[in-house]
Amino acid sequence: MRTAYKCRAYPDPEQAAQLGRTFGCVRLVWNRTLAERRHAYRERGENTSYARTDAALTGWKKTAEPGFLSEVSSVPLQQVLGHQHTAFSNFFAGRAAYPRFKSRNGKQSAHDTRSAFRMRDGRLFLAKQQAPLAFVRSFDETDPAALDPTTVVVSREPDGRWYVAFAVEAEDPQPAPRPVPRSASTSG
Repeated sequence: MRTAYKCRAYPDPEQAAQLGRTFGCVRLVWNRTLAERRHAYRERGENTSYARTDAALTGWKKTAEPGFLSEVSSVPLQQVLGHQHTAFSNFFAGRAAYPRFKSRNGKQSAHDTRSAFRMRDGRLFLAKQQAPLAFVRSFDETDPAALDPTTVVVSREPDGRWYVAFAVEAEDPQPAPRPVPRSASTSG
């Protein structure tokens, strides 16, 4: 079973600038990929596969036009392609509406898998960041040093508050024992 712990984060100005660039790149990749998918379907009637969007991302990182894509961690950029692929799968299955373009005015987030962060002694080190990201835990039952997260999501709300969510694998809770019903024949 997966569970998550969400905490307030307090990045220093340098980290906030780097995370802002990451959010901008994530939004750019989402919007550009969505525009290309829409164009391919309208012009040629073809669906765009994940492999094709992944190859396009590699091409964008090599060109000079959006050269800043290589300044941020590649993991959130790969993750956004997977999220968009899932969004289209849900759309075609009738479970969701058509994916929308992302705005800079809404919630910003970046998903990092294990290859893009390190947890050391309860401190979070993100890829391409020198200092640990400061956060205040809001859960007393778990020590941050004992966490072994599979995914970390750093987000910024429109009001400027920062959060970090740790997704961890947890044991399934044991079901509560069923009470024995009382009846006239079993009381004694």
